[in-house]
Amino acid sequence: MSTAKNRRQMDITKLMMKDYEVEMENDDSKKFFVYLHGPNESLYEGGVWKIRVELPDEYPFKSPSFYFVNNIFHPNVDDESGEICVNVFHEDWSPMIDLLDVFENCIPQFLLAPNPLKPLNEEAADLMIKDHSAYEQKVKGDSWTREVYDAR
Repeated sequence: MSTAKNRRQMDITKLMMKDYEVEMENDDSKKFFVYLHGPNESLYEGGVWKIRVELPDEYPFKSPSFYFVNNIFHPNVDDESGEICVNVFHEDWSPMIDLLDVFENCIPQFLLAPNPLKPLNEEAADLMIKDHSAYEQKVKGDSWTREVYDAR
């Protein structure tokens, strides 16, 4: 078994041991889904998102890609593809970061502290800058945070 495959398997196992629900897309462990609950005391608390993870052949030396499958209203998530735009997944990636770090720290921090100055979703960024109260209401009031289990 290759070192890359061992690392992929180890990272997936760590997620499952921390009670993340992981759904494999195929047998090669390069594409799978992880169910993520919104962080406590955030606008996303109570929501559950299905996140598609794509690991490149060069993982862990090249960063994975992460996509929200169900909708989320967030300035740094492309509202068409669901792609997450975060530096740690691109420029700042290190092989020392594992998938558990991403789901325990990176994505929750990303949800807690959106950056409207580098938006992928212009509507969310504009609303966050111009009317933060309306932005909060839209995030909290939208039903898409609960759609994931209905779509399964």
